[in-house]
Amino acid sequence: MVPVGILDDLGEISRDIERGFNEERRVLSFEEYLDLFASDPVRYTRDAARYVRDMFDHYGRTDVERPAGTHTRFRLFDLPWRQDGERRRDALVGQESVQGELYRVLSNFVREGRPNRLILLHGPNGSAKSTVAAAVMSALEHYSSLDDGPLYRFHWVFPTEGLLKGAIGFADKRGARAKDKSYAHLPDDQIDSRVHMEVRDHPLFLLPAPQRQVVLERAYERAGVEGEPPEWLLRGRVSHKGRQVLDTLMMSYDGDLSEVLRHVQIERYFISRRYRVGAVTLGPQLSIDAGERQVTSDRSLAALPTSLQAVTLFEAFGELVDATGGVLEFSDLLKRPIDAFKYLQITAETGEVALRSQNLQLNCVLLGSGNENHLAAFREHPEFASFRGRLELVRCPYLRSWTDELAIYDAQIAPQARTHVAPHATELAAMFATLTRMRRPDPDAYEKPLSAIVSELTAFEKMDLYGSGTTPARLDDESAKLLSANVPVIFRESDPYPIYEGSIGASPRAMRTVLLDAAQSEHYDCLSPFAVLDELDKLCERTSEYEWLQQERLPGGYHDHVQFRELLKARLLDMLEDEVRVASGLVEETRYSDLFDRYITHVSYWVKGEKVRNEVTGAHEEPDARLMEEVEALLGSTDKAEPLRHSLINRVAAWAIDNPDEPMDNERVFKPQLAKLRDAVFSERRVAVAKLCRDAVLVLSGDTGGFDDARRSAADGLVGEMKSRFGYEDSSVKDAGAALLRERYAELLT
Repeated sequence: MVPVGILDDLGEISRDIERGFNEERRVLSFEEYLDLFASDPVRYTRDAARYVRDMFDHYGRTDVERPAGTHTRFRLFDLPWRQDGERRRDALVGQESVQGELYRVLSNFVREGRPNRLILLHGPNGSAKSTVAAAVMSALEHYSSLDDGPLYRFHWVFPTEGLLKGAIGFADKRGARAKDKSYAHLPDDQIDSRVHMEVRDHPLFLLPAPQRQVVLERAYERAGVEGEPPEWLLRGRVSHKGRQVLDTLMMSYDGDLSEVLRHVQIERYFISRRYRVGAVTLGPQLSIDAGERQVTSDRSLAALPTSLQAVTLFEAFGELVDATGGVLEFSDLLKRPIDAFKYLQITAETGEVALRSQNLQLNCVLLGSGNENHLAAFREHPEFASFRGRLELVRCPYLRSWTDELAIYDAQIAPQARTHVAPHATELAAMFATLTRMRRPDPDAYEKPLSAIVSELTAFEKMDLYGSGTTPARLDDESAKLLSANVPVIFRESDPYPIYEGSIGASPRAMRTVLLDAAQSEHYDCLSPFAVLDELDKLCERTSEYEWLQQERLPGGYHDHVQFRELLKARLLDMLEDEVRVASGLVEETRYSDLFDRYITHVSYWVKGEKVRNEVTGAHEEPDARLMEEVEALLGSTDKAEPLRHSLINRVAAWAIDNPDEPMDNERVFKPQLAKLRDAVFSERRVAVAKLCRDAVLVLSGDTGGFDDARRSAADGLVGEMKSRFGYEDSSVKDAGAALLRERYAELLT
């Protein structure tokens, strides 16, 4: 026996669903739908292009600041309706240019009245083309469930004998006509049969085109809407099966449209990728994308009125039908033989696909994907010229910012490692991947003096420039400023080239394997950055498998995968040493920053020729020359003190102009100088830090013989700080400390 409490819960659930069903207006009569249409004619007359474009607008957009410029990001690609875990795993990282191009193309479709071209996302394998399509389809699913995104279709319903007696055309069964109300809301036991309309025709297609146009124009005028309804709705026709039923009923009712419309049941439907409703992905198989079959022999239709039983009804089927009202994705379209998608030339241009007994009118956005190699081969095909006018090519390159690449690995790959992910493990993988994608800039594409700066830009420096906007420390202030201002230009330099930057390189799929294999390393108890370096070594041995490993090495370290790994190892050790320094507590973090703050203050007064107020005595004194000389010595600029001082104050002025409402941020403005100052201060205590690092490794190895309480406490303190401040665990602290002892501190401790 079912417990009473569970039955009560079930009853409440049932009532909630019923309330939701009624509030969402799932089933309507034709008159009820007309009232709904009149309340917001634009919302209820959108074709697929307008619907998808409005969906982009619904979720909004935001500006994203990157070193390469300000980009517009559409929030739908962040999947805000998903749970946090799903959102992080499936969201699109970066690719704002692709998002903007999609929106531009959709807006053009809206202006032209219908989606009359196929959007082809093209790029290297693993460049997020499928992720873009999946995000759009997921957004459509959610949007169609909201009040802003309702979609409606219609079906035909035929009541039982007792409700329709003597109607013309049904004389063998029926009596006098019933004129009281629509049959749309009849319960199932009062319905003899129902003709399902699989094509999801718009309900207004039931009105003749001339009258429909008048209804639409008047509704738009009353609502104060500028512009015209979509061409699809103005000139569209009901599909073949619907037309046959409509014509037969018009004959039966002597042309009385109001009687015919009583048989119409309007149903709200929801886009679903799983159930192939308005969101369909078609693989590169050699199947037919649309067809039709006879349905009059179906036993479920045996109860149709006599006049309809004599009509041969056909139903359309296939992906083109399933995608009506939404998006049809042709995954890896160019892997198909060209004859398999040749029909898309006419389909995209006319909005129709020819079947055996009808021309099926399409209302969906066609979205394809293909890699660069297949597209290059397609360009050589004799048919490409005729296809080109029916295509909107949208380039989808690999990411070139390692910080964006890192977001992919942290969200989508690291959780699958199912072990502790040590700091910098995914960071190294992201840096390596973007390094393989860097293209050597062409100095001839720039004017002097920028051309000279660009000619010396290394692959590693370019990676930092794209990822964080960091300019090479070797540059003087003017050169660094000029380079920073032109990052967007450098970023777009290769756009016109056939082999553009981001078209070749290690894919996220290859790096996924690297990271997951590193997580299983026999030499480490976690996903260690050192295991990642080992796996990168193995990856780079497979030169015959990857095009990016076959690139000619160029000056500046471009395509030099041996140098990439050496530089990444050096950077890893730098980051580890910096973290150990901070965690040791032997060098106060505020010491050099406070020193530099005071230095900038005195330099500012020195440049202006003014005196500084002594905070203790209140007296006004000359800027402290000794302080300034001390800092300049630590910066290694004693012979260039005066130019340095003027340069630093110019940076302060530039910050104030660019950021009038923000306080001065020395960490951003003077990052290179603070790094030099930090290293100079650290060098005084480097031996002590090395000894503490050695003790921490010994403690973690269980080798504490001869340790007194103070030494053990200091080592434990370092381990604790590494764990709490930087996200380490015992195993990864031990790995980091051992590497520093081996690579950096060996000579200091001998």
